[in-house]
Amino acid sequence: MADDIILSTAGLTKDFGGFKAVSGVDLKVRRGHIHALIGPNGAGKTTCFNLLTKFLSPTKGAIVYNGRDITREKPAEIARLGLVRSFQISAVFPQLSVLTNVRIALQRKRGDSFDFWRSEKVLAGLDEEAMRLLDAVGLGAFAGLAAAELSYGRKRALEIATTLALDPEMLLLDEPMAGMGREDVERIEALIRKVSVNRTILMVEHNLSVVASLSDRITVLARGQVLAEGDYSAVSKDPRVIEAYIGSGGDHAH
Repeated sequence: MADDIILSTAGLTKDFGGFKAVSGVDLKVRRGHIHALIGPNGAGKTTCFNLLTKFLSPTKGAIVYNGRDITREKPAEIARLGLVRSFQISAVFPQLSVLTNVRIALQRKRGDSFDFWRSEKVLAGLDEEAMRLLDAVGLGAFAGLAAAELSYGRKRALEIATTLALDPEMLLLDEPMAGMGREDVERIEALIRKVSVNRTILMVEHNLSVVASLSDRITVLARGQVLAEGDYSAVSKDPRVIEAYIGSGGDHAH
């Protein structure tokens, strides 16, 4: 269905003591799409993202996920519903191996909390699944390494693997390419494309060449409001969008 909306907001507003960081945002994300949220610095992207992932509560407006009003839900509750923010559970255990990090995330998904002191036999059963996830993100060869020893780009790949262990239906990525060199960007871009095959992805991203190549749809925010929406070729030619970026010092140049 072309109109199958998995996540939507109506009049989403966040007021910080009189400053409207997000003001009346109506967002519709289609199931199976990669949807990017972009805009110059101070546009309200991060605030919007934090509202969607329930790290902030809106002053006004509503958020609906899979037909359910989640405006007042807690982050843990929406994660159980299949809406998961990546990098909220970064490689939390730097001294543990890459494999163990994914295994712990798999236990969390099963509701086993953090009993990683259980018998090795019980845990070995999760290793096969953990290895599958590591292979999927290109980290199979690094399974035995301590997470702390991974390069920056590979740490992000591990974070994506630990997020995928929670089996999300919709993945929210907050600047997945931030601070990466070209080689890592290309690797993570290919990974996002791969994991998007049977999932919906909403991402906040500064790197416009990544946005151009990955996104089905783009929402441009400026001063807390939706300035434009459409595919990359449409929004990149929109004079209001060009003006907003250039007027703010053009922070999209990477």
